[in-house]
Parts: sequence; structure tokens; C-alpha cells
Amino acid sequence: MIRSGRLRRRHRPYGGQREAVLLSPVIVTVVIAGLAFSTPREIAFSRLLPAAPALAAALWPVLPTVLLGSFCLMIMIGLSFVYSDLGTPYTAGAIVAVTLAAAYASHLRLQREETLFQVRLVADAAQKVLLRPLPHRIQDVEIESLYLAAQEQARIGGDFYEVADTPYGVRLLIGDVRGKGLSAVGAAAAVINCFRENAYDQPDLRGIIHRLQITIGRYGAAIPADDQPEHFATALIAEIPHGSGHVRILNCGHPPPVFVRSGEVHVLDPAVASTPLNLAALLGDHYYVDTVAFGPGDQMLLYTDGVAETRDRTGEFFPLPDWMRQHTAAPPRELLDRLHGDLLHYGGGRLDDDIAALAVRCRHTPAQEP
Repeated sequence: MIRSGRLRRRHRPYGGQREAVLLSPVIVTVVIAGLAFSTPREIAFSRLLPAAPALAAALWPVLPTVLLGSFCLMIMIGLSFVYSDLGTPYTAGAIVAVTLAAAYASHLRLQREETLFQVRLVADAAQKVLLRPLPHRIQDVEIESLYLAAQEQARIGGDFYEVADTPYGVRLLIGDVRGKGLSAVGAAAAVINCFRENAYDQPDLRGIIHRLQITIGRYGAAIPADDQPEHFATALIAEIPHGSGHVRILNCGHPPPVFVRSGEVHVLDPAVASTPLNLAALLGDHYYVDTVAFGPGDQMLLYTDGVAETRDRTGEFFPLPDWMRQHTAAPPRELLDRLHGDLLHYGGGRLDDDIAALAVRCRHTPAQEP
């Protein structure tokens, strides 16, 4: 999860039993050795000693793995003094062979872990560029963000958001690229960068959307033809002029925002549908702006479809408007924290889609009419 640019703490490997797991090769060695010395020769528990270095290869570096294999070999030699006909040469040879193989496997595992670590560093850097930290407040507008990846180890995806403090007011963008993989991330990055450049220059929201349409169209033309059909996006742009007491919404096929005003919850469906990004050639170049009141204490929630389409075990969608009615007094940060926890609980601890959300609250006093 991203909370205004802060990454969620990842689960520690093996949960709360990490130390016990790391010590398991030693525990296995001690148990096998104890059984080998305390049971009759016919049972021959000593033949299980090669399992200890094999297990260590999955958890330990090379040197400790070799040392454990050497210790197992010493145990086998000690057993030969107690049971002279135990078949020590065969078991000792197995221990040596498994230890050498385990050491090599440990070396390969460490190399792959280092490669994965470097890849994740690059992914984290890319995420900070794509979803950079947002300001918590712009003049009298409070802003908080949430990003949840459907896969625990994922860093970035096709959902995106951005905020800009422009001469025309606070402008917010949230959207979702249809598609998966790096191509979806690339399309999201292209849209965000275009918004960052044009939000300050275009006086009208339609002008920004027009530029976004051109950008994602060019991006789609530059990729392999078999990927192009997936490269369209839903997007929503909101504009809060400073001191105006209202907000303008241009919704291009995106889930409608939810408003909290005077304790009441309202879902703002667009009066007329606007064309999603990169579908103008099929559906026409139609964009419409809705204007609604947005005064002191009012709050709106912008989100991607991963929120409303989270399902419980029975297949029911997450009841977002009803959920909002139970949290009308929550400030933006608390609202998103609760949303995070309740979505995971509702989905049984897992998510089927990436989730992005912006909670925005107005704290200004509208300008007086002359």
C-alpha cells in the first residue's frame, strides 16, 4: 500500500516463526542424531542425516551449509564406533555428495535472491516516479492516497493517480489502464506524465483529456499490434478552483466518485457519458463536465474499479455507498485506512485487482458573492 508515497511494510518471511524455520536444519540434525544413537541399529536413522544439509541449502548461505554437512559426517563417523556394521561408508558418501550439491544450490539461490533484490529496487524507484508522494494539503484542500496491489510482491500496476496545484485550482487525476504487465505500467506512466505537463497549461478540463487521448493513442501505436486492443484507460479528472465552493468533474468511463456532504452520501454519476481514453476513434470524441457543490467539510472519494468490484465469498460486490454512510465523519487518512482494512476483510484477505483511491476534503470558506 502507498499512503501518500509511503510504502506498506511487507510481511516478514515465514511469518512470526522465522527464527524457528532458520534453525530447522540444526533441529533436524539433532533429532536424527539422537534417534540414531538411542535406537537399535536395525532402524538405521543415521541414513536420514543427508536431509539436514539438503534443507540448509534452502535457508542458509554456502559456508554454514558446508559446515552442517561436515558436522553430519562427524556424527556418522562417531556412530561407526558404536555400530561397526552400520554401513558407514555408504551413508558418509551420501552426506558428502548431498553437502556438495546443497552448497551449489545455496550459491545459486543467493545469486537469484540478489538479482530479485536489485529488480525490486528498480521497481520501487519506478513506483516512486509513477506514483510519487502527494501533498497532504494544498491550500485548504486535504488529500490522502491509497494504493493496494492485488499481488503481495507487486510494486506497480495499471492503476494511477496524480494531483497538481495549478493556476486554475487543485486538479486531480485517477484512472485505470485496461491490460496487464509492463505494457499497462507504461501506458499509465505515459498518461500521468502527460497530465503533469498539461494540467498547468490547459485552462479547460476538456483540453487535458484531449491531450491524454493523444498520448495514450501514440503509446498504443508504438507497441506490438497484438497488445493494442488492451491499451485503453478509464480516467477521471476533478478540478477544485480555489475558494469557489464547487468542483468540476470530467469522467471518462471511470467509476463515479462518492461525495459526503452534511453527513449525506451521494454518488455522482455523470450526466452524460464521456469517452474512455484511446477509444475516441470507436466511440467518438465526446467529453462532458459536471459541476457540483464542494464546500467546507465536504469530502469526496475517488477510486478505481478494484474497490467497488471487490467480492466476498458469496460473490457480492463491496457495498461502497453503504460503507461510506458508516464513515461520514472520518477524515481522509482515517477513511482510507479503514477502507484498506475493510476491503481486505471483505475479500477474505486477498484482492483480485489493484486498488487506487484518493480521499479529498475541503476546508475552505467559499468566496462571497459580490
